[in-house]
Amino acid sequence: MRILLRSGDGHAVAIEGSQLVEPWGDFDYELDLGPGELRPGLINAHDHLHRNHYPRLGSPPYPNAYAWGEDLHARCGHAIAQASVLPRRDALLFGALKNLVAGVTTAVHHDPWQPDFAEDFPLHVPHVRVAHSLRLEADLAARRLGDGAPRDAPLCIHLAEGIDAQSALEIVAADRLGLFEDRLVPVHLVGADEPALELLPRAHTPFVWCPSSNLFLFGRSAPRELVGSGRPVLLGSDSLLTGAGTILDELRVARALGYLPECLLEEAVGATAARCLALPVPTLDDAGQADVVFFTRPLFAAHACDVALVLVGGRPRYGDRRFARLFELCNVPVEPMVVGGVEKLVIDPLASVANRVFALSPECRRILE
Repeated sequence: MRILLRSGDGHAVAIEGSQLVEPWGDFDYELDLGPGELRPGLINAHDHLHRNHYPRLGSPPYPNAYAWGEDLHARCGHAIAQASVLPRRDALLFGALKNLVAGVTTAVHHDPWQPDFAEDFPLHVPHVRVAHSLRLEADLAARRLGDGAPRDAPLCIHLAEGIDAQSALEIVAADRLGLFEDRLVPVHLVGADEPALELLPRAHTPFVWCPSSNLFLFGRSAPRELVGSGRPVLLGSDSLLTGAGTILDELRVARALGYLPECLLEEAVGATAARCLALPVPTLDDAGQADVVFFTRPLFAAHACDVALVLVGGRPRYGDRRFARLFELCNVPVEPMVVGGVEKLVIDPLASVANRVFALSPECRRILE
């Protein structure tokens, strides 16, 4: 099926199957989207897809993430148990919804790979190598070898997630283990002190910045000297246990901090993330992957209600009700949702899953704000 999408600013995107094609010729369906902006799908470089149905938990600030985890299990057992009744498949699907409503078409799951991701999952989940952290990873050697992921895939690990001396020393320990020579993509690096900042530039290592999660847990984020050092920066939302909400919230928090210009923040959820994670570079050019988002407001001002259409691999997954015909022609079963007062359609069964999550954890509705 050949589809042509036109935005109100005169741009056009043509889709055939899962690929972008040249925007001329005959089409089975042509759709005028109205005022707004077509963009390639965004990349969320750090999420825990099965942990987004929990409310924000803990009593910050903490010295490091290990202390937060210990406190969580000591004092928040009831809240954890209450949310844990949700089946894992539903939890993963709610994580997908959290990303789709923000225009994310690819999200890195920082936990063991799930078979669900290969079974018509609503968004792309790249199969990268994942290690939890230096202290909590039971078998770092196996994670480095791939453990099911390609041996040369990027290796993602929580590193220096804290503000104490122990956190800073993790960067030194990672260097001694040779991790910086192993296509490492560390996440957080909040504890990067002056000696670590001396070490990191030599490694030319990218890192994933999760500013709202860091600010919640520690009262501060990765240092400006690190974020603005010229190294590649990716952006991640983290889970709703600590993060503000979606990647759109993360973009606004990052912009408000003023560490990077808007153009680099856009690349942090686009080309930079793709290059560092060995993914196709997001594009609207022909021959690219048909991951397309239509925003009715500028990116840094957009909320979930302003994400008017999301296509993953050429198939609509989330969008305004006014685009119902597109879902119908693509044989995509949908459910209705109301997001910020706007009637939406989302691929079945994500709205039903969301209702179950909101009944367990009403605070999780913030992804729709």
